[in-house]
Amino acid sequence: MHRYALKVEYHGAPFSGWQRQAEHASVQAAIEAALAKLEPRDHTIAAAGRTDAGVHATGQVAQCDMARDWDPFRLSEALNFHLKPAPVAITACAQVTDDWHARFSAIERQYTFRLLMRRAPATLEDGLVWQVKQPLDAELMRQGAAQLVGHHDFTTFRSSICQAASPVKTLDEITVTEVEGFSGPEIRFFLRARSFLHNQVRSIVGTLERVGTGAWAPEDVRAALEAKDRAACGPVCPPQGLYLTGVVYPEDPFAI
Repeated sequence: MHRYALKVEYHGAPFSGWQRQAEHASVQAAIEAALAKLEPRDHTIAAAGRTDAGVHATGQVAQCDMARDWDPFRLSEALNFHLKPAPVAITACAQVTDDWHARFSAIERQYTFRLLMRRAPATLEDGLVWQVKQPLDAELMRQGAAQLVGHHDFTTFRSSICQAASPVKTLDEITVTEVEGFSGPEIRFFLRARSFLHNQVRSIVGTLERVGTGAWAPEDVRAALEAKDRAACGPVCPPQGLYLTGVVYPEDPFAI
């Protein structure tokens, strides 16, 4: 068998998430079905992270094992042909060693969250941003975000159904940036860590939005973190503004 790394882009709206499910559409199932068109058999692929329903990706990474020794470019082209019309694309493909693993070889995950500040409906980017109608104070949000960077017990920002063995994680960076987006002013959150808890990013962004409105002080974020209590978390924001934008490996499998 020959192992390949796949860089995957997808629009999360039609899917119940990354992971294959018996009765619902998933990104994993779409790619496995496309692989079965190329080599008719059951395929099981693994990914760097399991995104939730409605979450998008520009830099998801998955692996597949093929009996045929495919040229990586031809494999990506063939998969993209068979993935149509699903909103999933293989943007890069590389042959890797048998011991390389999309999940376990990764040393960092990167997420971006887009928050659009606009009163009028976001017609062209509906489902691609979280829209709030009032302006937010990005500087206050930066101050709140700074409370979370580092090695902490993130129980407050962890879903009650999270299956991680420990709530302790190291959050390496949260950047809060104001940009003029395609549909209006946005605040974009960039977060990176070796790994994340279930709903951690959406819990953090939802809490920081409360800071941006003035409902919370930046210091309240530290208090919520130290409470180690899910009830102390702010509202969990919706999934449509969240993107898995990068996965880092000791050596980039897609480097030319």
